[in-house]
Amino acid sequence: MSPSPGPRNRRRVPPRTDHLDLDALGRRGFAIAYRMLGSVTEAEDVVQEALLRLSRTDGIDEPAAWITTVVTRLSIDYLRLARVRRETYVGPWLPEPLIEETAPGPALRAELSDSLSQAFLVVLEQANCRQLVVRAKRHLAAQRPRFDADAAKRDELLERFLAAAADGDLGALEELLSEDAVLYGDGGGKAQAATEPVVGGAEVARFVVDIGRRRDAIGAFELQLVSVNGQPGRILRRPDGEVWDVLSIDVLDGRIQAIRIVRNPDKLAHL
Repeated sequence: MSPSPGPRNRRRVPPRTDHLDLDALGRRGFAIAYRMLGSVTEAEDVVQEALLRLSRTDGIDEPAAWITTVVTRLSIDYLRLARVRRETYVGPWLPEPLIEETAPGPALRAELSDSLSQAFLVVLEQANCRQLVVRAKRHLAAQRPRFDADAAKRDELLERFLAAAADGDLGALEELLSEDAVLYGDGGGKAQAATEPVVGGAEVARFVVDIGRRRDAIGAFELQLVSVNGQPGRILRRPDGEVWDVLSIDVLDGRIQAIRIVRNPDKLAHL
């Protein structure tokens, strides 16, 4: 008598994923992981691991929900490992800049636009892992940054800011900056940057002019206007293509509210 076809005797059939939109799932997973980790490299690693697990898992009815859950859990594991490093981080911590070319597609980007902003990521970084799981949504809803919605006006403001900075025009810069504007620099102890936030429109204007003069003494740079985490920004490169820094601005009520400059070479390696 032949044995009944129970679990022990049934040959395992590898799960099929060819019916799934792996690109869409990967983009969703990346947006979530990056939102939590602030690191392009780590987010890519998390997505790769999640998709690998997906390929080994049977009977997933809701792949988008599944990838969201798995990516979130993996990201929390990464955060636990990274917390000690970030507690000893030199100067302000800013997320790795996400440039338009590497951002999620238009539909998903619109869905996650607020949560991909650098300001949102910095607020998220301030929450511990338990808050990420239990209270993150409530915590972030109360502190979520507000930005002017008109992209054309924000882009124009950035260009005026860059022109005034290039000219060393303190008066013009102060007109573009909010009175309580803040500048954050992230060198991570590996590149020269402000180790404390620069607060106040006048102080920020003077700081911008000062670093511009120092940079001019180094030599030529190539400037590229880009979208950084959904906000107006620019990349500066040396003639050999090396990224010098990435700058982005937050605009509120027609003025620049915050400036973020990432100089840590570890956070620019993916560009």
